[in-house]
Amino acid sequence: MSKMRLVYMWSLRNAAADRAGQKVAYKGGQRYMKSPLQYLAELLDATPLGERYSLEAVISDDDPDSDRDCDKLAGYGFTCGEGEHWFYPPQLTVQGRRMEGLRYAVPSSYRRLPPGDAGRVAGKRDYEQRVLEMLREVKADLVLLDGLLIILDELVRPGSPFHRRIVNIHPGITRIDSPYERRGAYATLDALHGARGERKNWQTGEVVAVPPVSMTGASFHYVDNGIDSGEVITDVLATPIDPADTILELRWNNFNNSLFPAMRRGLEILAGMDVGVTWRVEERG
Repeated sequence: MSKMRLVYMWSLRNAAADRAGQKVAYKGGQRYMKSPLQYLAELLDATPLGERYSLEAVISDDDPDSDRDCDKLAGYGFTCGEGEHWFYPPQLTVQGRRMEGLRYAVPSSYRRLPPGDAGRVAGKRDYEQRVLEMLREVKADLVLLDGLLIILDELVRPGSPFHRRIVNIHPGITRIDSPYERRGAYATLDALHGARGERKNWQTGEVVAVPPVSMTGASFHYVDNGIDSGEVITDVLATPIDPADTILELRWNNFNNSLFPAMRRGLEILAGMDVGVTWRVEERG
């Protein structure tokens, strides 16, 4: 059986906000914040998913010529060894190859233009074309997004060669009819406010009282032109929220209780595997 050729896409600046690859303060102690990419490497090395998928490339969209991106990546840099920290152990391997050897940068440089600038549309189109060329170069079968801080357009439209071949792992339940639904970039903060009986409008700053919701989870879904609005493949609702949590404490809990299991199960479903079997992943790093 030939393996599905998998490509992983992320924004380093999102992982930096999580302090991925570092120990973070947790309830008076410290815990290691494992990145989803490191967890994926462990899945492919330690479970039968490695017999179904081959990780071919890891693409980031961060722009080294953007002052904003440079600021957000302070302490990390754009390449391993450039800063004090990195998002996973520098020696990390996956399926016998160094993770660093699989990394490619396709900067979304159109983001330097102000909103409403006529050049942003053409710049976005050019960015997606460059991504498409990279996906074709590595002969990708499936693309997994994790914390990619842009909305794809041309790549996911019906008729595109990658329509329904791009999926996303999101740290929140994305089913619109779920009482636990948390879409968008503020999903974890929305969940934390929700556990405190609040709903915050991120445009105006207004906070209103709502019935508390003390659980959150993660969804693995197809990517469409909306914000976390694609068809859900699977989700996991397994993260209790302590209203006293910090954002990083809740982030750690949700990665380990919901997001990592949803990633594993989603990949198993797409590979046609028995999702009733739970595989143990050995800790690394």
